[in-house]
Amino acid sequence: MADVSLFDKIRIGIASGEDILSWSHGEVKKPETINYRTFKPERDGLFCERIFGPVKDWECSCGRYKKIKYKGIVCERCQVEVTRSKVRRERMGHVELAAPVCHIWYLKGVPSPLSLVLDISARLLEKVIYFASFIVIDIEAEKIQEALP
Repeated sequence: MADVSLFDKIRIGIASGEDILSWSHGEVKKPETINYRTFKPERDGLFCERIFGPVKDWECSCGRYKKIKYKGIVCERCQVEVTRSKVRRERMGHVELAAPVCHIWYLKGVPSPLSLVLDISARLLEKVIYFASFIVIDIEAEKIQEALP
């Protein structure tokens, strides 16, 4: 455990999209986790060995490279790096989304941080986020006058 007396302060902030992509080891493209026949992680799934690292220490997914002497080598067949399985706890993947989404912590937190920043009630903000309502941000009076008879 880290010695807490070594720190004077800690700062927590929101990571940018670029930061998250730089931390990522690959894109998770499938919702599958483990193959029910082989009991191995599905490729490009939530437990993918190519993205998160090998399940077994010093062994690639296909078994071509085994033992510590192949440390750091990426298998040509399965594209899994030969390293400790402990890296699975550290590595992150990412999911590409078609449109930006609001994180639930910023919407449902008490009090809602997003509603405080935008000065909008949490209920109205939730309706807007779930496309049940909308907010007009800019009114162009000239265009309205032109459109009306």
